[in-house]
Amino acid sequence: MTHSRPTITTMLARHGVAPTKALGQNFVADPNTVRRIARLARVGPGDHVVEIGGGLGSLSLALIETGAHLVVVEVDPALAGALRELLADPADATVEVVEADALELDWPALLAGAPRWVLVANLPYNVATPVVLDVLDHAPSVERMVVMVQREAGERLVAEPGSKDYGIPSVKVAYHATARLVGSVPASVFVPRPSVASVLVEITRRPAPVTDADPKVLFGLVRHAFSQRRKMLRRSLAGRVDVEVLTAAGIDPTDRPEQIGVEAWGRLARAVAADGS
Repeated sequence: MTHSRPTITTMLARHGVAPTKALGQNFVADPNTVRRIARLARVGPGDHVVEIGGGLGSLSLALIETGAHLVVVEVDPALAGALRELLADPADATVEVVEADALELDWPALLAGAPRWVLVANLPYNVATPVVLDVLDHAPSVERMVVMVQREAGERLVAEPGSKDYGIPSVKVAYHATARLVGSVPASVFVPRPSVASVLVEITRRPAPVTDADPKVLFGLVRHAFSQRRKMLRRSLAGRVDVEVLTAAGIDPTDRPEQIGVEAWGRLARAVAADGS
């Protein structure tokens, strides 16, 4: 059983919840959509799933139907209470509701119960990209993610070098994982209806980062370059990286940061470390 639009409206009134933009609260009111996400997640009995932003439980119910063990994280106390009431079953120990801010989670502690996890979520728009990047950096036991995010955010997560959407999040995702768009979701399935469309993104963690360069050096260079993304690298990195070092890393100094793939950023990081710059 999953929620319909009337059910969502009734639950909001019953628990005294007024959806807020500050928490990015838009609840899925379409059973077909949440079951589609659960299918894309490819989880079942024996799998461990963490859901961020459980809301009123629309997606939670669809994930429970798969038989997977589910940990639901929800920051809003009223919604966390609603989830506990909705998902409570004394005979069923496969569901746990955790009241916490996803941006402040102790990921190793939360996921200590199993060696491998899948993250499945309708991520609040205002925290979607930070949550994804935080999981990639600090939750190595999350091997795969299927997340619903604002279309623009999704396009940035999967963007390739040379795309207008390619930026720091794209490099960070490519460093840790492969990513692809696996579907679109219209605004009409949400309560309240957002002003933007959503997409579904699948992110699969690599066995190891794509480069063995020091990540602090690599992402320091990436952040510095993209802070002036319209400038050529010889200018945006001037005073930090000599043109000769760019050339030694096989990078054209006249390229702009959005043209550089993660492997090339890794070569540059190693060249900078070797040069002592």
